[in-house]
Amino acid sequence: MEDFEFVSPTHFVFGKDAEEKVGEKIHAAGAQRVLIHFGGKSALASGLISRVRASLLQAGIACIELGGVRPNPEIGLVREGVRLCKQEQIDWIVAVGGGSVIDSAKAIALGALTDIDPWDFYETKQAPGEVLPLAVVLTIPAAGSEASSNTVISNDELGRKTGYGHISLRPRFSFMNPELTFTLPPYQTAAGITDMYSHLLERFFDDMGSVPVTDNLSLSLMKTIRAEAPRVMADPEDYDARANIMWAGMLCHQGLAGVGRHEDWATHGLEHELSALNPQITHGAGLAVLFPAWMEYVFEENPARFIQYGREVFGLVSTGDDWSDAYNAIDATRSFFASLGMPTTLEELDVREEDIDTMLVTLEKNRGALFGSFKKLTMDDAREIYRLAL
Repeated sequence: MEDFEFVSPTHFVFGKDAEEKVGEKIHAAGAQRVLIHFGGKSALASGLISRVRASLLQAGIACIELGGVRPNPEIGLVREGVRLCKQEQIDWIVAVGGGSVIDSAKAIALGALTDIDPWDFYETKQAPGEVLPLAVVLTIPAAGSEASSNTVISNDELGRKTGYGHISLRPRFSFMNPELTFTLPPYQTAAGITDMYSHLLERFFDDMGSVPVTDNLSLSLMKTIRAEAPRVMADPEDYDARANIMWAGMLCHQGLAGVGRHEDWATHGLEHELSALNPQITHGAGLAVLFPAWMEYVFEENPARFIQYGREVFGLVSTGDDWSDAYNAIDATRSFFASLGMPTTLEELDVREEDIDTMLVTLEKNRGALFGSFKKLTMDDAREIYRLAL
């Protein structure tokens, strides 16, 4: 086990009507003027924004609103949010939505108390100064951004999508009501499940040996997600299944599932180029295609790790042939994603071989000439993984 530091300051409020406690909780933490940040019309039409607004006003907190966050959030709206925060003297942000909204809110929090353009943090990875505190009302279990220190933003002008992380970006509060996820479309639910499961894969497969306490946490979460996913897909209003998926999504990316390990994150890097190429590509869908391709390309580095994964998560029985057993684990992963309705090829995402060279240019800018840890990947390796996924 590697040395590590782990800090998780988020206060979780979990259960029915959790969103109605936003005003009370953040007022006690000092909030006076709040930016409510959200995505599209559904948050308004459902009455969720009205309930959050009412909770804030009842607590004596002034608020303004900024909607319009798209999937794969873009730096242009972030800059507008920074401008509003400065103009309105905002002292807290409340993000109402899923990972895209939360990531956009974190980027606004980065830029609101400085003259540095928020994109510069993503470009240079410099440490921030003071950032605005953030609360989250989660509506889409997937990204784990409701507890993580990470944020990913796109820059359409540059054709880039890249991440940034700092402990100061962990939300102060996360309000998690599973009932808010009942009306999610099946595809969005499935993509979210794929994303959270992939967060565990990125941590489990790296260049280290066994770290039993961390590894068993990851494996247990994988098994739980596999068990609950079919229940959620079959009955979107199964409260217990939704609750288990929502809490699992947080645990998958809060950080505990990776402590003492190096982690990998190559596949997330590969996928970010897909959704930078076409922002309409859902992150989880891209991961569903690319993770099995990455696995096929790298498994020879440590087949035993794949065999352990297949045995513990899918109950696979050894054939006596390590390569066959490793391949069976990879096939089981692809089949699990497909069972949720996720794509299995880049062609289904309208990504062609001629797009690969374009993606490699920005991949190298974002990740460097070598990236990943399970197997150090070059741009030539990345090209072959994209080809395997076609």
